[in-house]
Amino acid sequence: MLLPVTLTSAAAAAILNFWLALRVGQLRVRLKVLHGDDGGPLMQRMRAHANFIEYTPIVLILIAAIELTGKGAPWLAWVAAAYMLARIAHAFGMDSTTGSKWRAVGIVVTMLVMLGLAVAGTLIVLGVI
Repeated sequence: MLLPVTLTSAAAAAILNFWLALRVGQLRVRLKVLHGDDGGPLMQRMRAHANFIEYTPIVLILIAAIELTGKGAPWLAWVAAAYMLARIAHAFGMDSTTGSKWRAVGIVVTMLVMLGLAVAGTLIVLGVI
């Protein structure tokens, strides 16, 4: 199979995106907010969803590019899984009205994964890996 890590990661990302959108929709119905946000919990969930959409495309592109080089096995699947778990942690952390360790963990792991994939990709291009 061509690009199994990318396919699995993209499928997981699609499911996460669906879940995040569903959480926003459920809160919209409960709060009776058709458009925009209420400045409270709906805004927090909208931002968790938007934040996922902001980071996931570049992470998936990096995963695919590294996988295409053949240099990603077996670590790439673990990195992809860490990213998905970080995004779940971030979403739950965004439900808090105060600082949340889950949000912090989600942010830190997301940034480390993105930076790590960028570094790995660069090292692969340079022939170091």
